[in-house]
Amino acid sequence: MKKLSAFLLVFATAILLVGCAYPEDEKRAKVTPDVDQLAAVQRAVNEYREATGGLVPIKNSELDTDIYIKYLIDFEKLMPKYLTTIPGNAYEKGGIYQYIIWDPEDQATVKLVDLNAAERIREIGIRKLSTQYLPIKGSMSDNVYQINYKDLGYKTDVTVKSPYSGVELPLFMTGDGELHVDYSVDLGQLLKEDKPDVKPGDDIRQLLVDKYPVVPAYSVPYTVDDNGEPIYDMETYSVDVQKAKERQKQEAEAAEKKEE
Repeated sequence: MKKLSAFLLVFATAILLVGCAYPEDEKRAKVTPDVDQLAAVQRAVNEYREATGGLVPIKNSELDTDIYIKYLIDFEKLMPKYLTTIPGNAYEKGGIYQYIIWDPEDQATVKLVDLNAAERIREIGIRKLSTQYLPIKGSMSDNVYQINYKDLGYKTDVTVKSPYSGVELPLFMTGDGELHVDYSVDLGQLLKEDKPDVKPGDDIRQLLVDKYPVVPAYSVPYTVDDNGEPIYDMETYSVDVQKAKERQKQEAEAAEKKEE
């Protein structure tokens, strides 16, 4: 989970590249999901897999990287043989999206990560440097806390525009100090409108993955309660955090043995 913070500091700077330097049409092209561009990258990935015996064109990542940002597409492996140009809305071209591969071992579907969320989290992280901790406003649920933005110097609460509904989504902090986007509103709306067959224990974030080109990155697991309402699945989150810590410990021990 700590490596996620480092990831954010590097990739969230993509937002700074999208500004007044671009004409309005070009700017819009860099901040909007494009069906044709997604299809072109998907074709390139499919052809790459066929030519390499099932391999996927991804960058190396840490074992404990957030599953939604773990399999970043390496465009250098696709160009120029399988892809003539990098999509204009991709991070590599100054856009706000990171292109990823979802389910790399099976379907290998091309999806997007919205870096607006990463930028908001990065900004809060910078403010945190002056206080060395994030002030808490209150508890929302077990291991889920509201952030006291006033104590961080903000005049209003920080939000992120939803890539699904367009509404402003709040951020919250978990007990390990990590920041997350709260997709409860989007999930609740999807459950109400689509009435999917889900039960307690299911990770309902998959519903967003299946329906939209953008994945719910920087989030905790969500499931439903007995009434079918979306809730934070903090039990699963805690297990994931513990597994990540164990992997980090194993990696550190292995590195020490190599040095001996």
